[in-house]
Amino acid sequence: MAPFPMSIMNLLRVCAMSIAVAMAAAPAAQAHEIRPTIADVDVGAEAVTITLRITLETLLAGIDLTSVQDTNDAPEAAIYDSLRAMSADQLEAMLRADWPRIAQGFLIDVEGMALTAEIAAVSIPAPGDLELPRDSTLTIIAALPPGEAGVSLGLAPGFGSFVPRQMGGGVDAYEGFLNGGEMTPPLPRMGILTESGMSVFLRYIVVGFEHILPLGLDHILFVLGLYFFATKVGPLLWQVSAFTLAHTITLALAATGVVKIPASIVEPLIAASIVYVGVENIIGRRNLKGRTALVFGLGLLHGLGFASVLGDYGIASGRFVQALIGFNIGVEIGQLTVIAMAFAATGWAITRGWYRPVVAIPASLVIAAIGAYWVVERTLL
Repeated sequence: MAPFPMSIMNLLRVCAMSIAVAMAAAPAAQAHEIRPTIADVDVGAEAVTITLRITLETLLAGIDLTSVQDTNDAPEAAIYDSLRAMSADQLEAMLRADWPRIAQGFLIDVEGMALTAEIAAVSIPAPGDLELPRDSTLTIIAALPPGEAGVSLGLAPGFGSFVPRQMGGGVDAYEGFLNGGEMTPPLPRMGILTESGMSVFLRYIVVGFEHILPLGLDHILFVLGLYFFATKVGPLLWQVSAFTLAHTITLALAATGVVKIPASIVEPLIAASIVYVGVENIIGRRNLKGRTALVFGLGLLHGLGFASVLGDYGIASGRFVQALIGFNIGVEIGQLTVIAMAFAATGWAITRGWYRPVVAIPASLVIAAIGAYWVVERTLL
C-alpha cells in the first residue's frame, strides 16, 4: 500500500486539531497520581505499631479511591486541592479532629475482634508542588487483647491499595500488596511471618499487569500507536520487542538507583512519545528499521516511568530482584493483552484497503490528541 501523503501544512493542522480535540475529550489526569499506602508493621506482645507513608489529603477529602484513578476525577477534587495547599499544622489539626471517622478505615483484626488505633505521631511536609501528592508519615498504635493470636491488617475499600511490611524479620519477612478491603494473613506476635521469593515474584507479576490494565492509560496508548502502524505481524513484533528491551534496561537502571531522572521530566516526555507515534502513523512513513530504532529510544523513557511505580510500592531490598523481574513480566503480559484486544477488534480488517483511512488514521489521531493534551497538562497546567 502506498504511503498516505501529507504536507507539512497538513501535519500542523493535525497537531492543532489534536490539541483541540484533547482539550475537550482527554482526561485531565496527572499520571500515577494515586499512590498505595505503605506500612511498616511492628507486632509486639501487647500492641501493634503501624508506620504509614500515606497521602492524608485523600482521606480528609473523603475520596473513594476504588472509583477513581486520579484525584482530579473525584467529586471531591476541589476539597483535595485546598487541603494540599494547607500548612502542615493545619492539616494535622484536621486529621486529629476527623480521626474518629478516619480510624474506621484502618482495619485491625485479632480473631474476629476489630481494634481501633490511636494516633502516635504525625509528620507532614510543607506544601510543595501542588501537581504532586504530598507523602506524610502517620504512626498509629492499637492495643492487643491478651493471648498470642496474630494480627490481620488492611484498609477499607475506599482507602485504596495497601503495602504492609512486617518489621524485624530480614529479607524473608512478609510484605504484601493488597487492594482496599483485603486483609493480611495473621502476623504473629512471637516471631515473623515469612514468605518465599516465588510468592513475591508472582505478586509483582500482578502489580505489573495492573499498571498496564487498567491503570496505565499512557502506556496503553503508546502500545496502540505501535499496533496501528503495522499491517503485518512482523513489523509489530519487531517494534514491541524493541520497546520491551528498552524499557527493561531503564527499568532496571532506574529502579536500582543507577539512573535518576525526575518524574516532572519523564512524564511530559512519555506524553510526547505518544504524540509522535500517533502523528507518524498519520504521516504514513514505512521505514521499519528507522521506526524500530526510534521505538527503542522511546521505550527507554517508558522504562523510567515504570521505575517510578516500583518506587511508589517501596519494595524491600531483600526481594528486589524477584519483584523487578515479576513486575516486568506483568507489564509485558499487559502489553500483549492490549495488542490482543486491539487485534480482536480490528484484526479482521487489517488487510482491507479501507483499513488505514477508516480505522488506523482516526485511531492514531485520537492517540495523538490525548498525548498532545498531556504534554500541555504536564508542563504548563
